[in-house]
Amino acid sequence: MASPVTWFRYMRHKFQYSASLALKNHKGGEVPDGELFDIMWKNFSQGRLTYVHWNAFSAPTVAGIGETLLVRKLPTPDPQHVSVGDLVVLKDPMKPDNYLVRRLTAFEGYEMVSTDQKDEPFVLEKDQCWVVADNVNLKAKEANDSRSFGPANMTDILGRAIYCMRNAVDDGQVVIQHGPVQNSHFSMQKDWPVLEMELDLGEMSKSHKI
Repeated sequence: MASPVTWFRYMRHKFQYSASLALKNHKGGEVPDGELFDIMWKNFSQGRLTYVHWNAFSAPTVAGIGETLLVRKLPTPDPQHVSVGDLVVLKDPMKPDNYLVRRLTAFEGYEMVSTDQKDEPFVLEKDQCWVVADNVNLKAKEANDSRSFGPANMTDILGRAIYCMRNAVDDGQVVIQHGPVQNSHFSMQKDWPVLEMELDLGEMSKSHKI
């Protein structure tokens, strides 16, 4: 059972998300003035802060083939909600119908310097970010990350992975391993109340594939 402190922090995160999402939709013209509070309350009372994501193309990511991720939703993917070092789910810049799971390594204002002296340094512009695959054994083209498609848009980030289930081989047998995702210290501190309140291994198992 969650402690009062965990419950309070979770409810605060839920309120902040509900308010941010309602205001975002209001500014976009999707929610009229008279319905703003109702939408905010609906998001708060009925919505969850996480969803289960099956990562079909998991080889370049942190956990190997066959991982199922619990992803925290982000109302606005800006430096207030994501940090360098976070594992994020984003739309594939080359194939918008696909989703990638990549490590956020830089965003607007960061100077990017290539190991190839032929490439000129550049600074990431507003709403741009740099994402890379965790698998260092993959070449740039194989990894399908910013080294091949360049800066991604922050607005394409849909959430931050906070927990994973994956297949592993132990003594020739396929076993399921699971655990929290290693993100930035700042984000992990913010996510632990959400993880404790919304982690449902049974629901994740339904989405897990062997």
